[in-house]
Amino acid sequence: MAAEPTPDPVLVQRARAQRWAALGQRLGYLLFACSIVVFIFGLIVGFSDTVSRIVIFGVIAGSVVLAPAIIAGYAVKAAVRDDIEHGRPV
Repeated sequence: MAAEPTPDPVLVQRARAQRWAALGQRLGYLLFACSIVVFIFGLIVGFSDTVSRIVIFGVIAGSVVLAPAIIAGYAVKAAVRDDIEHGRPV
């Protein structure tokens, strides 16, 4: 009976980073989308302090979450591309 090979720890870490980057991107874009919806709501119904705070929070939190997630996503893609170019297993 053959034992299964141990997965490469670099590939495991890269897959984990890709999952976190994808989750961060989804969350960041969701925060931006919520901000846009609340902003449009504020335009139609009228702005209040609560509406303004929700929009500002959504934009700031979306930026804080989305920027590193995008960078991490590009880093993972670059690492995969480098492995392919140098003939390493992906």
